[in-house]
Amino acid sequence: MRLEHKYIVALISVFGMFMNLLDLTIVNVAVPVLASELDASAGDVQWVVTIYLVAVAVAIPVSGWAGDRFGTKRIFLLALAFFTAGSLLCALAWNIESLILFRAVQGAGGGFLMPVSQTMVFRAFPQQERSKAAGILVVPTTFAPASGPVLGGLILDFLSWPWIFLVNIPVGVLGIVLGLWFLREQREDNPGRIDVPGLMLASGGLALFLYGLAEAGERGFGDTTVLGFGGAGVALLAAFVWVELRTQEPLIDVRLFLDRMFALANVTQSVAFMGFAATLFLLPLILQLERGLSPLESGLATFPQAIGVMIGAPILARIYPIVGPRRLVAIGLLLASATTVPLILMDLGTDLWWVRGTMFMRGVGFSMMLVPLQTAAFAGISMADTGRATALFNATRQVAQSFGVAIIATVLTSRLIHHGGALGPADNVAASVSAFSDGFVVTALFIAGGILFALLIRDREAAATLRARLDPRPG
Repeated sequence: MRLEHKYIVALISVFGMFMNLLDLTIVNVAVPVLASELDASAGDVQWVVTIYLVAVAVAIPVSGWAGDRFGTKRIFLLALAFFTAGSLLCALAWNIESLILFRAVQGAGGGFLMPVSQTMVFRAFPQQERSKAAGILVVPTTFAPASGPVLGGLILDFLSWPWIFLVNIPVGVLGIVLGLWFLREQREDNPGRIDVPGLMLASGGLALFLYGLAEAGERGFGDTTVLGFGGAGVALLAAFVWVELRTQEPLIDVRLFLDRMFALANVTQSVAFMGFAATLFLLPLILQLERGLSPLESGLATFPQAIGVMIGAPILARIYPIVGPRRLVAIGLLLASATTVPLILMDLGTDLWWVRGTMFMRGVGFSMMLVPLQTAAFAGISMADTGRATALFNATRQVAQSFGVAIIATVLTSRLIHHGGALGPADNVAASVSAFSDGFVVTALFIAGGILFALLIRDREAAATLRARLDPRPG
């Protein structure tokens, strides 16, 4: 039996998405190793993680226009080639500064992969089957970040750190070959021109704000450097919104947020992803630096989250058209928020099976949020606007993850100073554990905040993606 083209598009898209998302977390488990091997501070190595997220967030808005202008197949293949080349450069880095630079190059390629891949999939599936598409997309969206620590642990235990980047190369080459052979070109007739002022304001604002946030951990939020860079970033981002609202062909069409369902889906996923990204940053650090686990052991403790997602996603894709997004998202985030409590209470004697079970249930809750939101967000978006809408949806997610990692790194640094602790072996280990506990409290607050927005969702606004006619009353 011949596989339908829409499933071929979905499978090929997974290659690009998986590579991009894997690199969001595979480096987390390598932070202690990179600090030692490249003679860098924890703050410097944090930028290996953060700069990738920033580069992805800056590149994503351009991807929507580029896919419409030059064709999604062409941009997908170029982005995949660019990302693969960036991975090779990272593997060849000779110091922390060169690695940070090459991670930015890699992230720029990754920034095009995610939204273009998602656009191809959503355009290949009819609207009433978008829950199927979301069910497919959720696998790399969650499996890749959760499996990053395991793969990174295996590599660091048996090989060396450059291999955490070299593993991308065969996957990238295979994706390019399959894309050249099977994908069909898609483009819009009137994509417009690139919005240069918008691009400069968005990229500059994000970079300045995140730099100020990263410096706040050691300097404090009242420091003039932190306030200067952070304030300038906020000012540029505010100017960006003002300019985009008055531009005929904006880089990011913020008018899409006038669609209530799309706006709520973006806000809900943003605060939730801040919490999820922050947790995946904190957990490998406490397991390796405070409990003394190897990178592989640390990765295996977090990996059950991916198993929970893989079990939950297909089920959610089937029941979503019947139940609708509101209850599923709220219950999923409630479950994910509750699973943060064991992490807050964790100490050096906590059984690792308790941690694994917690991460598994967290993955189930994550799938309950992600599948409905990825489906419902585009219920009222026209096919012509799908490219820019998916770029915007992914941009908010990546920016949220950038903020989540930067904020939690700042919180951890400040709480370590407050409690008198330090990363790694130290006399006052209890103080370090207390600092991590405080950090997990912040991640729980992020995720819990998503519940409030989820309760504002109205199922009838996603009716185009549901089977039965819903009650016309709110909710």
